Amino acid sequence: MNHRNLVRFFALAALFVSKALAQSPPATVIPSRIVIIGDSTVCEYPAERPDRGWGHFIEESFKDGTVKVINLAAAGRSTKTFIKEGRWQKALDEKPNYVLIQFGHNDSHAPEKPEATDAATDYKDYLRRYIDESRAIGAIPILVTPMVRRTFNPDGTLKDELQPYADAMNEVGAEKKVPVIDLHASSRKLVEPLGPDTSAEMANKKGDSTHFNEKGARAMADLVMKELPAAAPKLKEHLKAP
Repeated sequence: MNHRNLVRFFALAALFVSKALAQSPPATVIPSRIVIIGDSTVCEYPAERPDRGWGHFIEESFKDGTVKVINLAAAGRSTKTFIKEGRWQKALDEKPNYVLIQFGHNDSHAPEKPEATDAATDYKDYLRRYIDESRAIGAIPILVTPMVRRTFNPDGTLKDELQPYADAMNEVGAEKKVPVIDLHASSRKLVEPLGPDTSAEMANKKGDSTHFNEKGARAMADLVMKELPAAAPKLKEHLKAP
């Protein structure tokens, strides 16, 4: 093959390759998998019920197809019972890239309750287990402190029974070098100035100071999403434009 024909051959080959690449389908985007574990303030509810957990609304913040949220939170569970019932193993079996972990409300129940844990001891131990076992499968654990209950003292301040659990989670996060979304602190800043009457508009039913309707759950989801990009920087590129 002479020089002129050789040049023509390579030019035609390059043209063929460029056309083939232009016509080939775009690479399939594999969505990041976020598993959420926690309690009734986080979980999914049937459409006909007024209850909502903040985990229900997280996926809405991401571009379509870029993130898959698997919300495995369950009402009434604590760090202890979520493991004992086999729910944690199911979460690991989902092969998540990220695990969002919020417990504390049921851990704080009276010591004789089967779900109760002590903030200073076994609560921390269970959190360490979630962290270690997440990392063992290549997932990134992210702790989320429990939001405040909307119960008020006569002077208008919040009764804060969950602060020891929020403190314990922050301490474990620092110890294990795990990002912490401090929903306890941010929800206090939101709820306390509202007072008992206005904050009651977040409740799923009259007199419930713990659980949420859609308005309240969305408010909690917004607080989580404000801190999630800093906790998981690689997820920033998947966020919808504000």
